[in-house]
Amino acid sequence: MSIYTFTSRKANGETVDMSMYKDKVLLIVNTASECGFTPQYKDLQSLYESYSDKGVIVLGYPCNQFGGQEPGSSVEVEAFCSLNFGVTFPIFEKVDVKGDNADPLFLHLTEQTGGEIKWNFTKFLIDRQGHVVQQYDSSVKPLDIGPDIDKLIG
Repeated sequence: MSIYTFTSRKANGETVDMSMYKDKVLLIVNTASECGFTPQYKDLQSLYESYSDKGVIVLGYPCNQFGGQEPGSSVEVEAFCSLNFGVTFPIFEKVDVKGDNADPLFLHLTEQTGGEIKWNFTKFLIDRQGHVVQQYDSSVKPLDIGPDIDKLIG
């Protein structure tokens, strides 16, 4: 099953059918504004700028499940990202990424990798067919994922 069967809501409340990203390479990230990994927004934006013309899109999903490090509203998070890190990639509504109220997309992502989301800034690389290729822990720097992206856009 691909991610194209899911929907998400952008920070502004707009519902997005994930099939709109068909034929794109995606990097899906659960994010937080008050986390030690928050500076990764800068590298995520850099990655997005470097690869967007090749059909690569970064998708940010704020999450407040880890240490309460995303206390703001979805709109506040989007403004924070833009103001502090120049983020232009899509930011979605805050979601739970694990547990009883987990967003179905994130349940699918972790089922596909057999992994677990342990903290903010866990990243999932998705191929052009909507299949999960790899999960990266928080400590993996976004720019270090470049070689894996290169293989998918080859």
